[in-house]
Amino acid sequence: MTRIYLSPPHVGPAERELLLEAFDSNWIAPLGPQVDAFERELAQEVGLAHAAALASGTAGLHLALLLLGVEPGDEVVVPTLTFAASANAVTYVGARPVFLDCEAASWNLDPELLEEELEDAARRGRLPKAVISVDLYGQCADYGRILPLLERYQVPLIEDAAEALGARYQGRPAGSFGALSVLSFNGNKIITTSGGGMLLSDCRDWIDRARFLATQARDPAPHYQHSEIGYNYRLSNLLAALGRAQLRSLAERVAARRANNAFYRHHLAGWPGVELMPEIAGGVSTFWLTAITVDPALAGVDREALRLALAKEDIEARPVWKPMHLQPVFSACRCRRGEVAQRLFHHGLCLPSGSSLTDLDRERVLSVLLSAKPK
Repeated sequence: MTRIYLSPPHVGPAERELLLEAFDSNWIAPLGPQVDAFERELAQEVGLAHAAALASGTAGLHLALLLLGVEPGDEVVVPTLTFAASANAVTYVGARPVFLDCEAASWNLDPELLEEELEDAARRGRLPKAVISVDLYGQCADYGRILPLLERYQVPLIEDAAEALGARYQGRPAGSFGALSVLSFNGNKIITTSGGGMLLSDCRDWIDRARFLATQARDPAPHYQHSEIGYNYRLSNLLAALGRAQLRSLAERVAARRANNAFYRHHLAGWPGVELMPEIAGGVSTFWLTAITVDPALAGVDREALRLALAKEDIEARPVWKPMHLQPVFSACRCRRGEVAQRLFHHGLCLPSGSSLTDLDRERVLSVLLSAKPK
C-alpha cells in the first residue's frame, strides 16, 4: 500500500500543458506573461482589484506590514492558533506580536478578546499598528464581528487567508476582507505553485509599491540603482503557469475536500468524545484540512494514540497547530487568554484531506481510526 499524505499536491494534464507553454515561450526567469495573467485571474477570483504574485505567503505578510508602516516597537495583534509565519513576519519589521486566543465556534480569532484588547490599548493610548486575522484550516474568521471593531478604532486588517482560498463568509470570498490580504500556494495548499503566494488589495498604490519592494527595489534607471532596501520576493513565470492551471479547478478541489470532511463527519459521528472542527455560521469552509478533537475521557483513546496508529499504517496525520504563545521563540510575548487554543492543540488532530484522496484511501484511514476505538 502507498503512503497516504496529509495534503499532497494534486496535478494533472492541464498543469503540464501550461508549464510547457511557459517553457516553450522561453520565459523562464522571474516575471512574464503567466505572472501577469495569474495576478489578474486570482484578483478576480477573490474579488479585489489588484494582486502581486510572490515567492511565498510569508513574503506577502512581510510586505503587507511594511506597506502599513509597521516599525520597531509597534504591536501587531495575531491569533495564537496559527502557523508560525503569521507571527514571524511581525518580527521581520521589528514589531512585537500580541497573541489572542481563538473562539471555540470557529477556531479563529476571538472577537470578544479582540474588543478587550483594543479597549485596553485605547486606554493606554497605544493601539496596535495592525491586526492579522487567520482563516484557519480553510475557514474564514468571524468578520461580521471583527471588521466593525477595527473600523471603530481605525486599525487596519491584514487577512492571512493562506489556508482558505475558495472559502466564503456571508457570501464574500476568503481574502476579500483585509485592507491587505495574503494567500499561499505552498505544495500542501488547495492550489499550489510548488512554492508561492499572493498579496492582494483594492489599493493600487500599495500593490505597485509591493511589486517594487519585491523586485529588489530597483529604481527606474538604465543601470542597477537602489535608493531603498528591497527583497527578492517575486514569483517565477513557470510557477505562475502552474498556479493558473490549478486555479481553473478550484471549485472541484473545494468540493473534494468538503466531501472528505463529510465522510469523516458521518462515520465518526457516533464516537463519543470525537468532534470535528465546526463550520462557522454564515460561512462555507473549504476544509483544507479536516481536523478533529479527541477527548480521551470520553473517547477512550487520545489524539496521540490515533496519530501513531495511523503512522504505523503509513498514513500521515498531524496535531493541530501548536499555539504561538507556547512556542519557545515567542515565550516573552504577551497573550490574552489562550486556554481554548491550548485545548485544541492537546486534543486536535488533522486527518488526510487532499483533493486527490480516493474512496479507498478514505476507507483505509477510517479503518485504522476505528480499529483504535476501544471495544
